[in-house]
Amino acid sequence: MSAATFPTVSWETLELHTAQPFGIARWTHSVYPRTIVTLTHGGLTGRGEAAPNAFYGETRGTVEAVLPILAEAVEDPWDWDGLHARLSARMPYDHPSVKCALEMAAVEWCAARAGVPVWQLLGLSPAPLPESSYTVSIADLDDMRRQARDAAARGHGVLKVKLGTDRDEAIIAALREEAPHVRLRVDANAAWTRTQARRMLGVLEAAGVEFVEQPLAAGDLDGHAALRAVAGVPIVADESLHHVSDVLALARAFDGVNLKLAKLGGPLQALRALRLARAHGMSVMMGCMIESSLGIAAAAHLAGACDWADLDGALLLADDPFSGLDWTAGHLARPTGSGWGVERRAP
Repeated sequence: MSAATFPTVSWETLELHTAQPFGIARWTHSVYPRTIVTLTHGGLTGRGEAAPNAFYGETRGTVEAVLPILAEAVEDPWDWDGLHARLSARMPYDHPSVKCALEMAAVEWCAARAGVPVWQLLGLSPAPLPESSYTVSIADLDDMRRQARDAAARGHGVLKVKLGTDRDEAIIAALREEAPHVRLRVDANAAWTRTQARRMLGVLEAAGVEFVEQPLAAGDLDGHAALRAVAGVPIVADESLHHVSDVLALARAFDGVNLKLAKLGGPLQALRALRLARAHGMSVMMGCMIESSLGIAAAAHLAGACDWADLDGALLLADDPFSGLDWTAGHLARPTGSGWGVERRAP
């Protein structure tokens, strides 16, 4: 493909707002800049979303600074291996959300050309998606009670509780009281010490928690391995997983991995990580950042191959700029139509 026929790549940054402040152990935010990338070629378009996270060294500023550089890597939209190689050559380990947006756009363009949904283009099963969890974010105890009560009343059968406070035991007890019949999952966002984590294991087991996500610091694989050896609930990696190549090292310390497209560099990289995790006997969750329905749709196309789903990022928004996903409480229908299956809302 000659330079004259290369695709055109453009982008715009939107500020998405959560319906209420979203708190985890590290911070609480209400505004999330997200950059929408559009690839245009031959009368067709493909779209992607960059969802930067400062914990991994990305911000709105870094996204907008490197996009002109990384967009030059997009040549033939069908050359996925070449795109990954060129992105890696320009910036080997950094800016995964930008790489994600570009890879998303190339993949959707190809699906549009083929006239099929992305999951079908990738040869994935049409199996139903696992029920998604709905997140109860860190706030004062009364507000966390309300979040759980309201979510259960709307029909959400799985809640993921953010922990990493000095009142975690009280939070678990309160949420079990408010929503006794839901399935509970816990995410400590790397906030516990080894001593805290061991103490909390008994609390989580008694409450019937399905699994605990990232209890210890990202680099503490020995601590996670020791915790896993005595835990009665599965231990799932999130912050410890930065690149596809990390999966092998994590297999000795975790029972499962949480895959996020914006952190791994795109849907094709997440699919590689999924298959590598399976090869090493690990369970897999398809996760997300706070993203629009565009980013969530991309994850949803892969989620049918996973054990668990945590795809509520767009449900937490007050101003989702995309429509087309079909939710019934925590049950997300597999996207239909060519590409990602979502459309931009009218301004």
